Amino acid sequence: MHIEKAMISSTLPIEMTFPLWGLAIFIVWTIIVVALLLIVRVRHLSAGGSVKDFATPNDESLLWRLFRVHSNLIENLPLYVGVVFLLTVRGISGTVVDWLVVVYIGFRLIHSVIHIASIDPGFRLFSLMIQLICLLVLTGMALF
Repeated sequence: MHIEKAMISSTLPIEMTFPLWGLAIFIVWTIIVVALLLIVRVRHLSAGGSVKDFATPNDESLLWRLFRVHSNLIENLPLYVGVVFLLTVRGISGTVVDWLVVVYIGFRLIHSVIHIASIDPGFRLFSLMIQLICLLVLTGMALF
């Protein structure tokens, strides 16, 4: 009887929580950055630019900065997905989790905007540290 109940309850839809909404925002933001990157690449090529320019590090180039933002998002998405998975399957939620998710996603977006706009790299590093702290605390909450 216990196994049947677990099987039935596992097929019910999971309610959208702050961590899941954070994941949705993360995914949508990544899609927006990919779209921006594609637009800038097409404009670059249509203006006579070379495909070789896509791999040339140049912090002055919007193309390069968007590429780096995209890479950052792709590098960090699995970490956040893992934390969301652990929190969700363990049923861990609450005000602290919600606030940590809001701060993490907020600083993830700020980090991207700072990089795209080529604003102070020191603040970009600060926002990255805040994100890391949030992920570490959320991971600790999910595991213990």
